[in-house]
Amino acid sequence: MAAPRPQPLLLLLVSLLAASAPRRADAWGKEGHIMVCKIAEKYLSEEAAAAVQDLLPELAGGELSTMCPWADTMRFRYHWASPLHYANTPNVCNFNFSRDCHNSRGEQGMCVVGAINNYTDQLYTYGDSPKSSCKYNLTESLMFLAHFVGDVHQPLHVGYEEDEGGNTIMVHWYRRKANLHHVWDVSIIDTVMKDFYNKSMDTMVDALQTNLTEGWSDDVGHWENCANKKATCANDYAIESINLSCNYAYKDVVQNITLGDDYYFTRYPVVEKRLAQAGVRLALILNRIFDKKKADTMPLYIQ
Repeated sequence: MAAPRPQPLLLLLVSLLAASAPRRADAWGKEGHIMVCKIAEKYLSEEAAAAVQDLLPELAGGELSTMCPWADTMRFRYHWASPLHYANTPNVCNFNFSRDCHNSRGEQGMCVVGAINNYTDQLYTYGDSPKSSCKYNLTESLMFLAHFVGDVHQPLHVGYEEDEGGNTIMVHWYRRKANLHHVWDVSIIDTVMKDFYNKSMDTMVDALQTNLTEGWSDDVGHWENCANKKATCANDYAIESINLSCNYAYKDVVQNITLGDDYYFTRYPVVEKRLAQAGVRLALILNRIFDKKKADTMPLYIQ
């Protein structure tokens, strides 16, 4: 899956072009991805933080969060990567890797779960050889991984094939027309920031981090656990997302319905928790990758 490494100027031009293009409802919005990575940055080990700094392009300004929306900006350049942002099920409320993780040509592993596993494996080669002779573009591997960990936590990124994860279900978010996928990518987050956080992303991130040490503190240990102790539990995250899609995103939704307070106040807590979970788990994955000697025994402590 590795691709030629774009130079910093090209990355900047691509980002500027994408920012001026119409937004497509196909991932957490820019704000959601930035928040996931801002949370993750707080919980990186010293070794992981140093490796991330080493791999980030200059235009990142030393912050992983600035590059977390990058994979969306590259869709027109890396067409092969489009299926890596999601997984579809055959309209059932469970995820099965062998059944569901493929692209439209049936190539196995070409879904968000396969992508997380693939780029994690690539990053495990960090430090094995000089950058100039490395088999992979580890800068892109890092940016793809950070983005896809965010994607797999958006419930409708593991949704029904027949409606493309809610993209073909048209609704009204209060008075504004949108598709259901866009509501979960963007509209809920935008409305929460306006209603509770004075339209400030940083204030929302601070609130989520407070919940990690207070309201969700008893849950964080469970978020870290899964059968695979090496680095990635992406299969588990996809199973969680399809369950949330069925129980929250799709529930009581039909074409052209107006979604208002009843839907909003019962769904935004799900969105907030998934953003926090994604941040915690991204940090956990990166810590395990870059703290290789302690990988099997190192929990993520939220303090």
